[in-house]
Amino acid sequence: MDTNVGLNPDATGYENIILRGMYMSIHPHDMRARAATIAEFTELGDYLDMPVRTYSAGMMIRLAFSFSTGIPPDILIMDAWLSAGDAQFLGKAGRRIEEFVGRSSILVFASHSLELTELWCNRGILLVQGRVLMMGPIKRLWPRTES
Repeated sequence: MDTNVGLNPDATGYENIILRGMYMSIHPHDMRARAATIAEFTELGDYLDMPVRTYSAGMMIRLAFSFSTGIPPDILIMDAWLSAGDAQFLGKAGRRIEEFVGRSSILVFASHSLELTELWCNRGILLVQGRVLMMGPIKRLWPRTES
């Protein structure tokens, strides 16, 4: 999930929503039908009528995250977890990620977080310097040590 792919800084937030859909092979007519839901999730209101180059970093994250998670994929590849934005939006984004991951058939998730890996994955591959060291259940790959 690369939140910046397809962002045109001179286009408005609404236009970027449609453009992102086109990059995903979704016809603009079909994307317009989804745009209201995506726009509502951003909580950007009238700012969606402005060029995204005028947005703050947090506003860009809201827009990018909202359209990146607006259409569930069959295979979801995530290399980092959402880590920016205000606390209220992070809570909302976390719930959206849960729904998004839950609707995906396959999740490929790269992480250094044991907590997130245990939450979302049932099998894993442990890589060390780009080489497969182990494969199997998460608990076998990354056992917790008791204090």
